[in-house]
Parts: sequence; structure tokens; C-alpha cells
Amino acid sequence: MKKLLSFALTTSIALSLMACSPNNTNSSGTTDAISSSTQSSSQSQSNATPTSITISSYNGNKEISQLEVPYDPQRIVILDMASLDILDALGVGNRVVGTASTSLDYLQTYINEDIPTVGTIKEADLEAVMACEPDVIFIGGRLASSYDALSEIAPVVYLSTDTEVGVVESVRENATTIASMFGLEEKVDELMADFDARITALKEFAANKTAIVGMCTSGSFNVLGNDGRCSIIGKEIGFNNIGIDANIDTSTHGNEASFEFIVQKAPEYIFVMDRDAAIGTDGAKLAQDIMENQLVMGTDAYKNGNIIYLEHPAVWYTAEGGIQALDIMLSDLEANLLV
Repeated sequence: MKKLLSFALTTSIALSLMACSPNNTNSSGTTDAISSSTQSSSQSQSNATPTSITISSYNGNKEISQLEVPYDPQRIVILDMASLDILDALGVGNRVVGTASTSLDYLQTYINEDIPTVGTIKEADLEAVMACEPDVIFIGGRLASSYDALSEIAPVVYLSTDTEVGVVESVRENATTIASMFGLEEKVDELMADFDARITALKEFAANKTAIVGMCTSGSFNVLGNDGRCSIIGKEIGFNNIGIDANIDTSTHGNEASFEFIVQKAPEYIFVMDRDAAIGTDGAKLAQDIMENQLVMGTDAYKNGNIIYLEHPAVWYTAEGGIQALDIMLSDLEANLLV
């Protein structure tokens, strides 16, 4: 009798394993940010769907580390708009069970009574996150200090843009990392198929042209270098950014500059991102009201219609790093430069 029970149990386990055979396998991806899959089942079954994979992600110290995450997670909490952008583009946004608040128009479908708000991109509501029972949590740099606390709830995927490799390649790498969690790496190539050509067209326009890149915040104008926000303008598009010394770090909110400084530098183009509009600061002056003063209006950039107000500042400020955000950012530049 025991032998019969043992045989029946063995047969049942074998049939269960056969039923879990995959419909796709995790590809190697397009970036070294993705490590090989780990499985609890026998590795001899190379076509078996993994229960988890290991990816490269930042930790709470902002260092790249290896992180084991569930494969094909069903319950996702989002505290980073670039990651939500990518998940939405990949078609797996229906897995989102909690999200940070956002004013981004194209992500408003995730702000509703069916999806709890679990904080902001700067501050997480830990109790609300825990109540969502997530399989995985996505954060950005603003929540690095909460990494350890959130990791007590679920694995925390923390991705960021790297200005050394550029925004476009960072988007490609991060999107591929996220896609690998669902076996959707090939879709990243489809979604980003025309970006290189668009960059090339903008780069041809920008060749040998000077620019100052900056943002208006709290009534002042801060210049930005090629090491942080809006870096795509100087780094990948190729405008000669003369507003800042290349050795000075400006990655957070830029360095405040006088309007006399702008006159002295005499750039051919001035790119302006309105931070107050991006974050919805009550009572703030519009960027155009700040910039179009007597001094700036005397520059060739103004006279030639070359002050470019980035049309979607919230995207530039809160979602840089997303696939759809990159499309919008390029469109902002194309609409002003290639018409």
C-alpha cells in the first residue's frame, strides 16, 4: 500500500511540473544590467518559467547591487513615475495596486478610487504600502532614504538615469531591466525604435550652436549643466551648454544665475524648464514672466525667438527616465527646433 501511495505522489508531482511549463523564456536582454534567472526547480529544464530573477538595481546607499525579484509579479506598488511610465508602456499597468500621487496627464488612469495612493515620490506611507501586500515596489532617487524600510515589505527596485551614459541609453537599460521581470524585453526595442533617428535629427540642428539650459524656481533662474535634469539637451542633442562650468555639479536644482550672467554669455538659445509649474507651486510666477525682463529681452536669443519654454515641465522634472516621457521630451524640442 505504501509503495502505491509513493508511486501516486511521485506521478502527481511530475504532472504538476509538466503543467507549469512556460510559454516564453527570459532572454539575455540588451544590457548587462540584467543577470541570469534563478530558479528553485531543476536547471535542466531550461524552458521552465522562473519563480524569480536577479536584476541590477540601486540600494539605499545609491550603489548598484544584485536584487532578487519575483518573476512576473502580480501586485506592484509604484513610488516612481518613470517606472510607472515604463510599466504602462509595456502593458502591465494592470498589476499596479498602489501608487504615488502624480499630476502627469498621461498617467492619470492610475489615480483613482480603485488604486490606493501610498504617498508621494518624496515620501512613502509605509502603512499604506504594506496594506497593498505588494510583490515588488518601485522607487526613484527621492526615496533612497526609505529603501531599507520599504525592503522590509517587499523587494525594492530602485532605478535611475545615468548622465554618463545619457538619458536615452538609461531609459533603454532601465526599461529592459523592468521588462525582464515579465519576459517582455523585445517590446522595449519596439517602443524605442525611432528614438535614435529623432535624436540624430535634433543633433544635426544643434551642431555648433550655443545654449544656456536652466529652470525657473521660486522666482529665480538656475542654470543646469550636463550632469542632471535636462542633460539630454547638452549631452545627447549636442547644444554647446555655456551656462555652467563642466566641473561644477548642478545635478539637484542647478546654480542660481543673474540675468546679467545670461547677457554676458550671449547664448544663441535659452532652454527654460518651469519647476514651479511642474510641482504645482501655488502663487508662483510663470517662467515666461520671470525670463522676459528688460535684460533678457535685449539678447539675440530673445530677439530671434530662441527662448524655448519646455512645454511639459512636469514630465521633464518628475518622469525623466520613462519611455513615454522621453517621447514627450523629444516632441517638446522638435516642436520648437524642427518646424
